[in-house]
Amino acid sequence: MRGRGVCAVLIAVVATAGCGPLSDTHHRPGNSHEVATAAPVPGEAHAEITIEAGRVRPPSGWLEAARGQTVSITVTSDVPDELHVHGYDVEAALRPGEPATVRFVADMTGVFEVETHNSHLVLVQVAVR
Repeated sequence: MRGRGVCAVLIAVVATAGCGPLSDTHHRPGNSHEVATAAPVPGEAHAEITIEAGRVRPPSGWLEAARGQTVSITVTSDVPDELHVHGYDVEAALRPGEPATVRFVADMTGVFEVETHNSHLVLVQVAVR
């Protein structure tokens, strides 16, 4: 029974880390943020994500980044939406069929959720150490 309780607590922590005090999300926007549509640069932590018929590919997971590293996330959606990186307050408009890339310096440690605003899809969790 104790193992189940610990597991439940860990799941709750991971589920809320992107929006809770563990990552200081929504309280301290980072610096040097820019939205771009360029290809990733060598050395960046990068993810390529596709949204089609309400499904995220690859399935939502983790993108690891070192503190101070540049993170870029490219998303292509089949419907209009808005991409948002919690904690860093980086946003980009998603237009059907057009890849959009957000790029920012990971200057805060923690776990930060990347989601769409209209369809409420979690795309990836950025873990900055």
